Amino acid sequence: MSLPHPNDPLHGITLEKVLTALVEHYGWEELGMRISIRCFQIDPSIKSSLTFLRKTPWARKKVEDLYLWMTSQE
Repeated sequence: MSLPHPNDPLHGITLEKVLTALVEHYGWEELGMRISIRCFQIDPSIKSSLTFLRKTPWARKKVEDLYLWMTSQE
């Protein structure tokens, strides 16, 4: 049986799960240093960050890329 999206490593993983995993691994402070986005640096929260990331494709790509790199290092 083949996977529905073999070329998409994020298939089935929500943006909220990605962001939560990054925050648990790095914390808001380091995440804000690794990805210079205001919503990670000033009064960060999952909800406000998700709102921003869903509207901003370049920022979402950076978050997804960091998540993929982080999971490949484990």
